[in-house]
Amino acid sequence: MQPGLLLPPADVMDPTGVATTAEQLGYGSVWMPELWGSDAFVQLSAVAEATETVQLGTAIANVFSRSPAVLAMAAATVDRYADGRMVLGTGVSTAKAIEDLHGLEFENPVRRAHETIAIAQRYLSTDDGTVSYDGKLFEVEDFEPLGRDVPVYHAALGPANRRVVARLADGWIPHNVPFPDLPAAFEDIEETAAEAGRDASQITVAPYVPSAVSDDDPDAARDAIRGHVAYYVGNGEGYRKAVAQRFPDQAETVAERWQAGDRDAAKAAVTDEMVHALGVAGTTEEARERLAELQDGFVDLPIITVPRQAAGEMAMSTIQALAPDA
Repeated sequence: MQPGLLLPPADVMDPTGVATTAEQLGYGSVWMPELWGSDAFVQLSAVAEATETVQLGTAIANVFSRSPAVLAMAAATVDRYADGRMVLGTGVSTAKAIEDLHGLEFENPVRRAHETIAIAQRYLSTDDGTVSYDGKLFEVEDFEPLGRDVPVYHAALGPANRRVVARLADGWIPHNVPFPDLPAAFEDIEETAAEAGRDASQITVAPYVPSAVSDDDPDAARDAIRGHVAYYVGNGEGYRKAVAQRFPDQAETVAERWQAGDRDAAKAAVTDEMVHALGVAGTTEEARERLAELQDGFVDLPIITVPRQAAGEMAMSTIQALAPDA
C-alpha cells in the first residue's frame, strides 16, 4: 500500500489543497482528523469533489458524539460523493474530549466502540432486509441498510479495544504504540480474530507515523517529533501507557514534567531512542530510509502525520519528501 497522509486541520493549512497535492504526489489515501473546529465528514465531502483517485478516511471519528446511524449516514454520503473511496476510521477519543467538549460521560468506551461499529457496519451493508441489533447500549430495528461498501478502521491502544479490531474492523490505527512493539500488540488481534473465525492477515495495520523532515535543520525536525510525543504523553493516559510499554521511566518523566507545566522540560525528556521508535525525522534521506524500514517490517499502511510543531515550510517539505512519487 502507498502511504497515506493525515490532513492538517483547517486552522493550520487548507486540507483540500493539501489533499489535491497529496494525490498528485502519489499518496494512496488522505485522512481527516476531528477534534474541534471543523467536521471531518463535511471537509471530506469537499476533498471528494476536488480529488479523483485517492482514498478518503476519517482519523478519527469518535464513537460518542454521533449515533451509529449518523456515523453510517455520514460515511455513506461521503462515499457517494467520492465514488466508493471512503474509509470510516473510528476511535473512542479521550475522557477530556468526550466529557469537557461534548458534555457526555466517558463510560464503557470499549463496549460503545464495539456496538457502534457493529451497527454502523450493518447500516452500511449491501445486504437485503432490515437492520436489527440488540446490544447493551443500543437497540435498533427495522431500517434498511444504505448499500455502501465502506471499510471500517478502528484506532485502538489497549488490549480490550484491540479485540474490537479483531472481531469487527478492516484495519487497525494505532497511535503512539512504539513501532517495534506493534507485532506484540497485534498478537491480541490475531488470537481474538481466530476465535471469531476471522483471518487477521486481512486486517490492515495502519499506524499514525509522526513525521518531520528538514535537510537544512534535521535537529529541528527531530525536535518537532519530541514536542508531538511530549504533548500526547502529557495529555492522555492511554498514550502514556502505550509509550511506557517500551519506555516506562521516560514516559513517566515526560508526563510529570508536562503536567507540572514545564513543557520544554517534558519535550527535552523525549530521548533520541523514543523519537526513532515513535516517529520519522531528520533529513530527507534519513526519513525515507526509516519509512522504508517500517513498510518492509510490520506496517501495511503508514499514515504520515505532520505534527503542529512542524507547521509551515517544514510541513510541506515533509509531505513532499515522503511522497511515494518523490
